[in-house]
Parts: sequence; structure tokens; C-alpha cells
Amino acid sequence: MDNEKKSMIKDALILFAITLAAGLLLGFVYDVTKEPIAEQKAKAKAEACKNVFAEAESFEALAGEDGPTSYFMAAGDADLNMDIDEVMRALDGSGQLLGYVITVTDHEGYGGDIQFSMGVTLDGTLNGISLLSISETAGLGMKAGDVLVPQFENKQVESFTYTKSGSTNDSEIDAISGATITTRAIVNGVNGGLQFFHAVLSESEAGGGIDE
Repeated sequence: MDNEKKSMIKDALILFAITLAAGLLLGFVYDVTKEPIAEQKAKAKAEACKNVFAEAESFEALAGEDGPTSYFMAAGDADLNMDIDEVMRALDGSGQLLGYVITVTDHEGYGGDIQFSMGVTLDGTLNGISLLSISETAGLGMKAGDVLVPQFENKQVESFTYTKSGSTNDSEIDAISGATITTRAIVNGVNGGLQFFHAVLSESEAGGGIDE
């Protein structure tokens, strides 16, 4: 075997060793970080639930056989560009149902998906929303937490619209200046969540709807 072949085999073995070591290292890092990441996500979800349903003592997941979105698509507006990711039942200290926390992802954001949780009481009152994930333009769409979120608190309406000239009633949301796309995405997402509540969750209280 000449020197060139020996060199090629040596290089291949070195590359294999590096690849193997990198794979093992990545696996180790994943194992080490998997649990803390899962714990952090669970903590963020619990905080979001409390943010939008402070009076609840506990929360439990609720989902249909094929997941909540399938029920929404059957009973709601399939044209809305959003998903119902999760539904949590909000319970008082004695286990009585107070309402729901609905996690929504709207796909219309300027910078990508916008995910938030929204708390809705049994009479259809929106306690408020809590942003979970947003990547909009700094100084514009990223103002959603300060400008938009407070406007949804304690509103009992069928749906919301947004305006650039100042809201005149509970169903109107003042748009973020220079960030109409972000405003529209969040308003549409909230409307989808409310539609899901009225079309599916309210029906489940009457004996139909989602199976637990």
C-alpha cells in the first residue's frame, strides 16, 4: 500500500473519529439540556395560564381525539391562518370549571408565527392574553406586549376589529403605529380563539364537543 492510500485511510479514520465524537457530544448535550428546557417550557406555560386566569387554582389539559385544531377546523373558520395548539381547563380550589386557557399560534406575523395564550371564562369574557413567542420588528411589532395585550383585558365581545383612529368601544383595538401586520395577526388569532370557544368549548359544556 503506497503512502497516498495510507494517507487517505488515515484522513478517513480521523474524519470518522471527529464525526463520532461530535455526535456523542451532541447527544450528551441534548440529554443534559432536555430536562431543563422541558422544565422551562412547563414553567412558562404555567405562568401564562396564571397571567390570563389568575383566579384559577389549577389547570388541566383538554384535547379531542385528533387534537383541538381538528375540532376548530370542523366547527370554525377554516380560512383563518392560525392553529389552536392546546386547551387547558381552568379550575377553582374545589375542582369546579371556571373557563379555559386557549393557546393560539397565528401564522400572519410580519416576522413569523406569533403564539399566545388567552383566558376565557364560561360566560365568554376574555380575561386577557399572554404572549408566548413573538419575533416582530424591534420598536414596531415588538411593542405588542405593551400596546396590544392590555387592550384585550376583561372584554366580553364576539370578536375584535382594529383601528388606526382610536377605539370607540370594547370590540375595537388600537393598532400599533407602523405595525398593522402584527396588529392584524394578533387580533385575528384572538378572534379565532374566541370562535373556537363559542363553537366548540361552549358546546362541550352542554354535553357535546371535545372528549376529555
